[in-house]
Amino acid sequence: MFGDLFEEDEEGFSPVPSGGRFVKGKEAEPPPPRGNVNLSGIKNQGGTCYLNSLIQTLLFTPEFREELFSLGPDELGNLTDKDNPDAKVRVIPLELQRLFAHLLLVNQQTASTSDLTDSFGWTNNEETSQHDVQELNRILFSALESSLVGTSGSDLIHRLYHGTLVNQIVCKECSNVSERQEDFLDLTVSVRGVSSLEEALWSMFVEEELFQGNNLYRCSRCDQLVQAAKSAKLRKLPPFLTMSLLRFNFDFAKCERYKETGRYTFPLTIDLRPFCEQRESPDSDYLYELFSVIIHKGGCYGGHYHVYIKDIDQLGHWEPPEEDMKEKKRQKQGEREKEREREKEREKEREKERDKEGVPHIKEVRTNEPVPDRADPLSVLTAILSQDQPRGVLVDQLSQKLMAKIGTSWNKTFRKQYGPIGKFLQSHSDVFLLVDKGTRAVLKATSPPGPGSKVAEEVTEVGRSSEATEAPKSSPEGAQEVQMESLSEGEERCREGDGQGEREGEGGCRWFDLNDSSVTAIRQRDIQKQFEGKESAYMLFYRRASLCRPPEALGNPAYRVPLHLMQMVQEENGRLQQRREEFDASSNSIEVRLHLAPHYRANMGALQPVGEPKNAVITITFDRRKSIGDLRLAVYQMQDLWEGDMALTVAQSLPAGLHLYDTLTDDQQSLYSAGVNSGCDLFVWNGREVGGSVVRTGAEWEPLLLTVVRPSDGEEPDEETGGPSSSPPSSSSCSGPGAPPSGLVRSMQGFARGATLGTVREALGPPEALLCRETSRGGAGATGGGAGGEGGGASGWKVFPPQDMQRTLKELALKDGDALLLLEPHTLDSSIFSLSGDTVTVTTPSDCRWLQVEFRGEEEEEEEEEEERKRRGKVPASGNMLLSEVRQKAIEELDLKDKLKGLECCLRQVDRSGNLLPPVYDDITVREAGIRLMTTLYLCLGPAPKSTQLFLYFTVGSAPPAVQEWDIIVDEALTVRECLTRMRTKAGLGGDAWHLNRMDWDDEVGEVLMDENATLSEARVSHGDKLILSAGLLPPKGFLKISVWLYVDLRENAVSMETEVDHASEGAESQTQEVIAVECLGAELKSVGKVEITEEASLDDLKTQVMTLPALSEMCVPTPAFVRVWTMEGHKLGKILRGHQHSLRKLKVTNGVGICVQRLLKEEDLGPRDLLLHVQMGVPGERHYFPWEEFVWEAGSDASPRALRVALSAHYGLSPDSLLMAKRLPDKHSWMPVSTWTQQVSKRKKKKKNDNLQGAPYYLKDGDTMGIKNLLIDSNRDFSTLEDELEQQRLREDAERLKKGGQSDSVEANQEAASGRKAGQGKNRKPEAALSINVGVFR
Repeated sequence: MFGDLFEEDEEGFSPVPSGGRFVKGKEAEPPPPRGNVNLSGIKNQGGTCYLNSLIQTLLFTPEFREELFSLGPDELGNLTDKDNPDAKVRVIPLELQRLFAHLLLVNQQTASTSDLTDSFGWTNNEETSQHDVQELNRILFSALESSLVGTSGSDLIHRLYHGTLVNQIVCKECSNVSERQEDFLDLTVSVRGVSSLEEALWSMFVEEELFQGNNLYRCSRCDQLVQAAKSAKLRKLPPFLTMSLLRFNFDFAKCERYKETGRYTFPLTIDLRPFCEQRESPDSDYLYELFSVIIHKGGCYGGHYHVYIKDIDQLGHWEPPEEDMKEKKRQKQGEREKEREREKEREKEREKERDKEGVPHIKEVRTNEPVPDRADPLSVLTAILSQDQPRGVLVDQLSQKLMAKIGTSWNKTFRKQYGPIGKFLQSHSDVFLLVDKGTRAVLKATSPPGPGSKVAEEVTEVGRSSEATEAPKSSPEGAQEVQMESLSEGEERCREGDGQGEREGEGGCRWFDLNDSSVTAIRQRDIQKQFEGKESAYMLFYRRASLCRPPEALGNPAYRVPLHLMQMVQEENGRLQQRREEFDASSNSIEVRLHLAPHYRANMGALQPVGEPKNAVITITFDRRKSIGDLRLAVYQMQDLWEGDMALTVAQSLPAGLHLYDTLTDDQQSLYSAGVNSGCDLFVWNGREVGGSVVRTGAEWEPLLLTVVRPSDGEEPDEETGGPSSSPPSSSSCSGPGAPPSGLVRSMQGFARGATLGTVREALGPPEALLCRETSRGGAGATGGGAGGEGGGASGWKVFPPQDMQRTLKELALKDGDALLLLEPHTLDSSIFSLSGDTVTVTTPSDCRWLQVEFRGEEEEEEEEEEERKRRGKVPASGNMLLSEVRQKAIEELDLKDKLKGLECCLRQVDRSGNLLPPVYDDITVREAGIRLMTTLYLCLGPAPKSTQLFLYFTVGSAPPAVQEWDIIVDEALTVRECLTRMRTKAGLGGDAWHLNRMDWDDEVGEVLMDENATLSEARVSHGDKLILSAGLLPPKGFLKISVWLYVDLRENAVSMETEVDHASEGAESQTQEVIAVECLGAELKSVGKVEITEEASLDDLKTQVMTLPALSEMCVPTPAFVRVWTMEGHKLGKILRGHQHSLRKLKVTNGVGICVQRLLKEEDLGPRDLLLHVQMGVPGERHYFPWEEFVWEAGSDASPRALRVALSAHYGLSPDSLLMAKRLPDKHSWMPVSTWTQQVSKRKKKKKNDNLQGAPYYLKDGDTMGIKNLLIDSNRDFSTLEDELEQQRLREDAERLKKGGQSDSVEANQEAASGRKAGQGKNRKPEAALSINVGVFR
């Protein structure tokens, strides 16, 4: 069903995996048991909703079900022998039996039809494609008849569903009757033009069709044309009558299918006597009752089926829908209000009468309900539940009702003394009873509950399921017991309910909506909602009213189920119960980590393990349904030497260590209710102290791990201050051993988030000390380490203002790992620290001030590793040192004075790929150049630029790496023209016909530097940019330089034109002419030169100037209207420029664009909405086409496929219905058929989808090739040619070679998808395939 549904209706469903199997992750989860309705649904395998609806209808046809069950293994065979070729196994009836038994008796919410569809011989295509339920009904009955040949059930379908009708023609002259009898399994009735089923049957079987006038009938007796009357009658009625409604029709005017959604009524009971030939039988033989309605939701190209079914045998548990209960409650409340008003009026009248008679007033005291004791929870809950008998109250809603009753909640009033409300109900089992799997509470009656109560239902259900499981598997007495138990349950269910629910239940009007896996109870009046609309009735199933069910079948799903199927069901139920118990145990098992207090000590506001951390933690597996007291007892038993109290506190590992939060105090509370999940940490201690230190718990005492930075005293930091093992490796000093006390030392310390900043300062140092916060976190150097700080060796810190001393660390938004600098006043006298306002600058210690320099020469020499080490070394540096000084020190350090004598050299950095960057400026500092200390620079040959100069790369003619690349250093004040001159001189180029282009990021020729008088800085040329020297002068300002190509048609009618072009090109400059082949059009594109023209010129001016090119000077063109101008997109034709007088600016023609001119044989003036197409007519019976011809389509406001089809049919003189179109995809050598059908209205977007050919998926534009075929003389709908297949094979081979050459899988997949796609596989609907069921031969 879902195949086309999502293209049409966009319901948003996602198909399940093939075969209806669960996805990974849910495989271990057992299927859920049946719901309250006690009926089983059927899984949808992706598109089998039509099958599910029909299977449920057959299941709830008791006579069909019992006839099928009556066929034993001796007639049908055994499924275990189905793979044996010598065994005669009738697989389809056997699988249908197993499915019916599963749906009736297995305690599972849904059943699967995968085994049944496998017996049909279906694959994923049938399970996910669209099919019609009426078609399936006929094919399934035919398959069953073929499967049951030679058995006692060979006439099963014939007896239950086979009927006959007779067509008669009566001659008006001689009264001769000519008749023809027809058999039917279902009646197909019209929907169009009628409003009800009775009206449709009346027009089919009562009204006569007269042959008169020009339409006479030839009578066989009279042997002449005479007047006659034609009619049809039902001759034999089957026990079960199936009506198929013709909802889908075809509109011949619009050439599209549509669905009839108008109102069409059908009765619940119908009398067929007026439509029958023989009417002498009893009335009961003509009376039929509706018991199943298959409903279709969606459009004519896709949708979804579900079914309304009447539970004749009362197998399900029918409850009024929730909406009905609410409405009924509101009606009762309204009736009570009206009764109170009437009672007040009557009381007033009685008081008036007593006043007249002089009778004294006596105040009447009424007690409608007992007043509960608010301090007694038993009394309060009893009063609440007594008002909601017999259905009871959901446990989740009980607290709300209690608050409404006494004005306070359970947790606030009773929880501390009595525990959770659920536990209180369980502890008073003599008063309360939990039903519906413990979700609903009711009062336990003092006397045995009646069969109509909810309690009786629960007790019966439990008894039925348990006794059915314990029944002997091999004895027929066990099966009989199950039948009797189900019978008693059905009798009780018949008597349950009140009001409308009781009437519907006892009257047999138990209707259910079976929608794949979902089964819900509905009212009988809900059937009227399916009379009309997008979701409406599609098939109706009636049964003869005289068919009665035996009393032992009511409420007994095991009635007449064979013993071997009963045993299979019991085994399956046992396996399911075992799986659910195992899953329940595994899903409730959690792993808890117990941290033992004797192995911890308190440090820095957190708990740190002492000794080996693995000895401090014990991991145990526990059932989360057990109570905290059970867990505490288990821990006691594991810790034999534990003395005193034991507290279990929820803990969490933080960067500072382990922190404690809430202590679990309620021993009656379950671990699940307490929020203890798998992976939770619990701390086991006495609840007061750890290792003699008092431990504070709660979120407000959560520790924060801070990095404390202090001035170094020349000694290594104490390892004890290093914090926990998780502290970062930067917790060290920048000064080495023996260095002066000029560095910084860092340590990790923990503080409570709720502590104030003043408290932190008191803990760290004297009150007069300054506490600072770093201003940035650019790197490790930001903390004073100098390992990578911006600016080459200094970092900034901001002093906390005095008012922040009263704020907490949480209010200051400090996080784990944040650094605080602690400075005493005397340290500010040092040269390392400088205070300016509220900012402290820390200069990097001396031993961290260095740069590594490596020499890289032009020649590649093979040197030993020792020689290589001599050419790499560290150079002392600081942020304020000039880079020229760094360069000189590097030459001295690397001992390169002699080698570089008389040579210029510079310093350069490298990018992440190892490529050299432009040289750094020689006259700026390390900090100004943005170079980090402790990084590497490369000493290279070449001049070093000044800060007022630019280092530029340039190539000649094209982008690298095709040609040589040069570099040049120029002053940024030079103009573009002067820079161009220097570049030409360095490259050895002569002449003045050159200009500069930028190089784009992808190494392609980019923007032209138009203003040659502007300086390089004004032209936004930056240090390290790449430029390209291109041949040719710059056009004047406001002018465009346009490349011109000529369209040369290679077909026979273009020989003369090509001769003119070749003759004209003889006098042109002898240059290599570039040619592009356009094979699909049989043409070539030849480069003929360039033109310069102002952007304000018109299109006609452009055509005139193009014709002055030497290569086109001999071409005869009367006027510019005989020339067509295409834009070039890459090396392909783009769009046609329209509007003779439109300026090039308006046509968006830019500098450097390419155009292609084409000479025409007649004048052309295309409108803005006209499309020029190349149309090819297919040769009938052959796989090639006639030569293409140009066709101008006036798309206008309607660019739909139908508009193009009408235009082409008018052009060729054909009928639109006989024309088939496809767009050619030249890159893929395939064709995309243009759909015939108009797309429907999207359900989600509530608007018509776009069917414009200029949009997705066709994107029709100028120059596209359209193939057309005349279906009247050409039956071949495939547009591909033999050449297409050869080219597709070549593309596949190319893709395979690319795959072997290391191309990515995605590229290869895209190429294969492009080349391997067959014609017709656009974004079209999948073709509807015929449905079939494979049946073995049993004759």
